[in-house]
Amino acid sequence: MSNDISKAMAKATIEALEDKKAEDIKIIDISEVSVLADYFIIASGSNRSQIQAMVDNVDEKLGRMGYERNQIEGYETANWILMDYKDVIIHVFDKENRLFYDLERIWRDGKQVSMEEFK
Repeated sequence: MSNDISKAMAKATIEALEDKKAEDIKIIDISEVSVLADYFIIASGSNRSQIQAMVDNVDEKLGRMGYERNQIEGYETANWILMDYKDVIIHVFDKENRLFYDLERIWRDGKQVSMEEFK
């Protein structure tokens, strides 16, 4: 997939997360440090219902755009839901697990991208 497609997917993901009041959205460009994906998108929600609504909204929006999800993990418990869209990997956490797993620190070799680049 080209970076343009990854960027379009990331932009749509951010919009879908914002629609459901996601908190502290971070975008990490990992294209130069990993073959896993181009972007990690990390966001937080305040409770299980909100987190699942955020994920459902992303799934619906990307699905309408023709992007197929590879897999999803953690939906039932909703303390960390991982959505894999191949070149874009989305992590939606509750606050406690986000602090605990601290993906921003683990992936600090990636480049933090500002939300403005996707507006």
